Amino acid sequence: MAESVRWIGQLKTATVVEEADGYYVALAVEVYESVTIKNGHVVTGVDANIARFDYRDATGYQSVSTMTAKLLRLYERITHYQRLLARKRLANPSHFRSHNYCATRAKLQRDYQKVTRIQLDLLHKFTHHLVQANDVVAIEDLDNLHMRMNKHLAKNLHRSLFGRFKEIMQYKCTWNGVKLVMVDRFYPSTQRCSQCTFVKTGADKIALEGNRLHRTGHDQYMCYQCGANMRRDQNAVENLIQYAMVN
Repeated sequence: MAESVRWIGQLKTATVVEEADGYYVALAVEVYESVTIKNGHVVTGVDANIARFDYRDATGYQSVSTMTAKLLRLYERITHYQRLLARKRLANPSHFRSHNYCATRAKLQRDYQKVTRIQLDLLHKFTHHLVQANDVVAIEDLDNLHMRMNKHLAKNLHRSLFGRFKEIMQYKCTWNGVKLVMVDRFYPSTQRCSQCTFVKTGADKIALEGNRLHRTGHDQYMCYQCGANMRRDQNAVENLIQYAMVN
């Protein structure tokens, strides 16, 4: 190793992984540290959407994109390489592993590696900011498996990293003494008005395309009882915060 292990503890396992650009060794070190539970009252909620996370901090409502321009370009290249490989397998199904095929597959693997690293970098920076700036964080306990069964949204849902975000938040909140509130997946954070608690049902509900009956857009929330008009994501964030404060 080029340097000694940074953590003081017992080395449990060493896992060798082959990546597109070489081999890596992952070391698992058991560290004994005491965690101080935060007792403050800084509460935030994170509304997970396709391609972004919405939340509230001390300066107002913020949004973090999980689908940057660089990622979109990489996805286009991945699609291009996948088509090239599929054509090579179709044209010569018995002997398709030529030099060009292996070279194209190596390019595809490198682009997949770049995508993974960019996504993890975005998630780790965002989750680190959440646990450092807040005492209580509320996130939705989404049913990722059944959501991806929608063939029209499956690819975008997979790229939005809902499951990985929840996994990272769970262990980082434990490490930093932050209370993580998992909001029930059936809680109507999108349909509930954060001002008067009115919940839309039936034909009044907001769908992915908005509400055609009342002619409201996808990103608009209009309460039919108190008349409140706000962004749909801001309303969902406020509902998540209110849920965390009473649970």
